[in-house]
Amino acid sequence: MDARDVIKIGMSAERTLVVPPERTVGHFVSGMPMVYATPMMILEMEVTSGDAVRGALQPGWITVGTEVDVRHLAATPVGATVRTTARVIEVERRVIRFAVEAFDGERKIGEGKHARGLVNYEQFTKRFGVPERKP
Repeated sequence: MDARDVIKIGMSAERTLVVPPERTVGHFVSGMPMVYATPMMILEMEVTSGDAVRGALQPGWITVGTEVDVRHLAATPVGATVRTTARVIEVERRVIRFAVEAFDGERKIGEGKHARGLVNYEQFTKRFGVPERKP
């Protein structure tokens, strides 16, 4: 499958999340504040990017994260609503690049770029011995 045949520049998605204690840096690192952790923000950006293109993929195909270049701009407390956006900005044969952002209300708390690789699920799972589980 060639991503250029089905993925178009401008495809996008948005997700919202109310920050739970389990997604704070203090949950993972003792003595740190209970604010939204950078890796958790990046996870939301990756999932949102996958959401932006999932519906266009042929059956049996998925995307997996391959690159992250993100800045975490501001702290966000537990209970705040974070809105994450992803928009396709470039499409290669097997690589899809996204502009990603995260907001706490109107305040931008994160921004950057993310890339996802297009892979055939069955071939991927056979190659790495990942247990069977259909996408």
